[in-house]
Amino acid sequence: MRLNRYAIFSWSTLGYVLLVIVWGAYVRATGSGAGCGSHWPLCNGEVMPRAPQVETMIEYTHRITSGISMILVVGMVIWARRIYPARHLVRRGAAASLILMIVEALLGAGLVIFGLVADDDSIARAIAMALHLVNTFLLVGAITLTCWWASGGKAPRLRGQGLAAGLLGIGVVAFVILGMSGAVTALGDTLFDAIPMWEAHALGITHWLLPLRIYHPMIAIGVSLYLIVVAAFLTSRYEGRAVRNLSTGMIGLLLIQVAAGFLNVFLRAPVWLQGVHLLLADLIWIVLILLSTDLLSSEPAQAAVRRRQPEPVSSAAG
Repeated sequence: MRLNRYAIFSWSTLGYVLLVIVWGAYVRATGSGAGCGSHWPLCNGEVMPRAPQVETMIEYTHRITSGISMILVVGMVIWARRIYPARHLVRRGAAASLILMIVEALLGAGLVIFGLVADDDSIARAIAMALHLVNTFLLVGAITLTCWWASGGKAPRLRGQGLAAGLLGIGVVAFVILGMSGAVTALGDTLFDAIPMWEAHALGITHWLLPLRIYHPMIAIGVSLYLIVVAAFLTSRYEGRAVRNLSTGMIGLLLIQVAAGFLNVFLRAPVWLQGVHLLLADLIWIVLILLSTDLLSSEPAQAAVRRRQPEPVSSAAG
């Protein structure tokens, strides 16, 4: 991996975007999404709110930090166009990052303008949260790939990869579905204070969001086990320190994430732990993207296995 100035700037941008994402989760978990009313991009009809409440400051800070992340991604695009030739992977990754950042901003604006914040428990809000999560994953993935390619990474290729491409593709899709269920579950935790199912029944509280506190952990365990098995299997078939290190890192993060998930349920989803849980999910997603890209940019596993095997010794004819 080669870290030039552009690569360092891109990795730093990725780190900053992760912090903005976690702060966005804090906005949702504290019910501060309506802190600026239904106004966007203004806050309660003002450029800078005067005598703001706590919720307003939380939401306003999120908007400012999100705006800075937009500027950083624009900087990635401009810089990439100056130092990389046309059709270069870095230029494409940076452009995709900017497009997804714009979509991210529009989705956030839609939540505010249409009132899908605070105590709203509609299906529309749940769908919007799930779509927001998908776009966030795509955004983080695009920036990650830009950083990877700027650091000397190669483009992935699907031809000839066979089983590896299929296993990784299933893993990527499964993790996105897991993230969507987590986003909707987190919404239920915010609206109903992470109340357990038995307590909800005792209090006569019924809502379609509540059962997700059971389904999401089940999905999480299944997807985590799948990714762990796939990582171990692919590591045994492919050479390379990067594949081995990324596989080990992903397995470790998955185990920590599962433990954090159970702790989140046990402690009834405290705000700080929701942020940690989301950050771990984003880190796992980044490692999964890097593992998939690095592995699929190498030679097919069958060729790697053949190369490691010794050549048969032929005996001379008598």
